[in-house]
Amino acid sequence: MSKGVSVNMPKLTMAAVDGTFLQWLVADGERVEENQPLYMVETEKVETEVPSPAAGILRYGAAEEQKMYPVGTELAVIEPDA
Repeated sequence: MSKGVSVNMPKLTMAAVDGTFLQWLVADGERVEENQPLYMVETEKVETEVPSPAAGILRYGAAEEQKMYPVGTELAVIEPDA
């Protein structure tokens, strides 16, 4: 992917090895602020909003809604503002 800050599948519990990507809360190409809710994810024990790790422009990766991904998988990138 392009330069920027990676948006990865988080480890929401100590035992989590994967999570289900539920949906984006922000459109591709939209500007986001650090800590702004970015997407929803679900594990065996929790469903939660995941905040943006940085401010910038969100560029979707290959994440598909309702699909399971291993912890650490890159879902998107936050590009710096131009």
